[in-house]
Amino acid sequence: MDRDDHPANVAPTFIETLDLGSSHSQHVHRSPSLKRRKSASSHRHSRTPVGTKTFILDTNVLLHDPASIHKFAEHSVCIPVDVLSELDRFKNEMTERGANAREVHRALMKTFAAPDASVTDGVKTPGGGNLRVVIYDPETAKQIASVKEFERIFPNIDKVDHRILACALWLREQISPPVILVSKDLNMQLKARAVGIECEDYLHDKVEPREVSNFEITRVDVSSHELQRFASSGKLTLSAARIGDLVVNDYVLLTAGEKSSMPARMNAQGELVRLLHTPESIKVGQGRSVKPMNLGQACLLDALLDPEISLVTCYGQAGTGKTLLAVAAGLSQVFGRTYNGLTVSRPIVAMGQTVGFLPGSLQEKMRPWLQPVYDALDLLMRPVDNQQGPQRKKNRFLPEKPPAQTEATAPYDPLIQQGVIEIEALCYIRGRSIPDRFFILDEAQQLTPLEAKTVVTRMSRGSKLVLVGDPAQIDNPYVDSRSNGLVYTRQRMRGQPFAAHVPLAKGERSPLAEAGARLL
Repeated sequence: MDRDDHPANVAPTFIETLDLGSSHSQHVHRSPSLKRRKSASSHRHSRTPVGTKTFILDTNVLLHDPASIHKFAEHSVCIPVDVLSELDRFKNEMTERGANAREVHRALMKTFAAPDASVTDGVKTPGGGNLRVVIYDPETAKQIASVKEFERIFPNIDKVDHRILACALWLREQISPPVILVSKDLNMQLKARAVGIECEDYLHDKVEPREVSNFEITRVDVSSHELQRFASSGKLTLSAARIGDLVVNDYVLLTAGEKSSMPARMNAQGELVRLLHTPESIKVGQGRSVKPMNLGQACLLDALLDPEISLVTCYGQAGTGKTLLAVAAGLSQVFGRTYNGLTVSRPIVAMGQTVGFLPGSLQEKMRPWLQPVYDALDLLMRPVDNQQGPQRKKNRFLPEKPPAQTEATAPYDPLIQQGVIEIEALCYIRGRSIPDRFFILDEAQQLTPLEAKTVVTRMSRGSKLVLVGDPAQIDNPYVDSRSNGLVYTRQRMRGQPFAAHVPLAKGERSPLAEAGARLL
């Protein structure tokens, strides 16, 4: 994939293990002082601490996390000047990407603001490493064998990704290894490995694979006596060795044998307590009642209805009931006056081909993206026909009375018009403060960690934020199952007394949907 074909035109860059203390000017200015500069560079290089690495950052890494320049501890960080040129292309965009590009520029200016700071020689970072900008000069580097071979394989050296790759090869000849390219562009990583450059993904905001590999509720084995005591008192204290790494608001299933089990939640005192907020069913107005169909759904309802929990994250494959239960819990609490209204949103990331620009108001533009939420609202609020027995026979010889010529409206339309139910576009959420709302963010796995942070920091007192999604279904080219905003928020907020997480493993939509999610 060429750089122009890279998602959102983000240029891949390298992260290499460089001696940031080494002089870079000899590679830029071919002057009589070149030998003296080389000598000074070699002297500084000899003092490089053993075990440090040099990382070259790709453009997409900086756009993904503007603070990445300070997250390599004692190691050296190099930014090719071609990366700065690419960042300049995005700085005027009124998008999250444009905001990140501007933030990178501000961070670099602040880092090099000291009067004696040298952009090309580098400055010390808070972690004890070094940060500098690297200027690659093809005329200076063309005598290096690895660079000459690279230019033979990739003759179009004017392409930015090829210049960065050549820069990485050139730097590897100037300093001690390891020199590592850090890029979120998989094609760039393949090119780098093809020419012998060590490379890796940006790992700072990635969660452990085990965090997203198992959606089952944790099981804790107890004795029959302990389970009976828990059933009568509603509390159970176990040793740290038996509960493992459970933290506050983690849900578990206490099991005593194959047929005896009870769900429980870890409280702030380290006790396993009974679920207190799981009703048999939820019913909104005259609509259809919804009841938890399995253990995971019961735990999710407990978290959604607990007033002490203001952040709920939920993983689950298609058909597990994430969105329906979140909307049902939110509506029931809005009707119960716990919250002033229900706000729903989701990232605008298309799967496959799109139908182009959508006309109409914000609500009309968002409707195709939020159709699952509208389906849930319609299911929960549309009056149920409770007529029992067979339908009465009608006289087919008498004409039926024509229906009234009134425009059909959905049962939730009046609530939308009154602002009780609000459709929010994430692109307009920056700067808002959202109090006393039940906020549902569907398909949260499409968010980047910074976008998730933006949403979380909008929540004011009295609001509850619910992030639901499936880490296995991602269309955003900048994130994957271990680095998206949903799993990142879950991992960073784990253990906070106001945060809870529930995984859903069993699909309840239909046997066909469950088999499709499991087998296809």
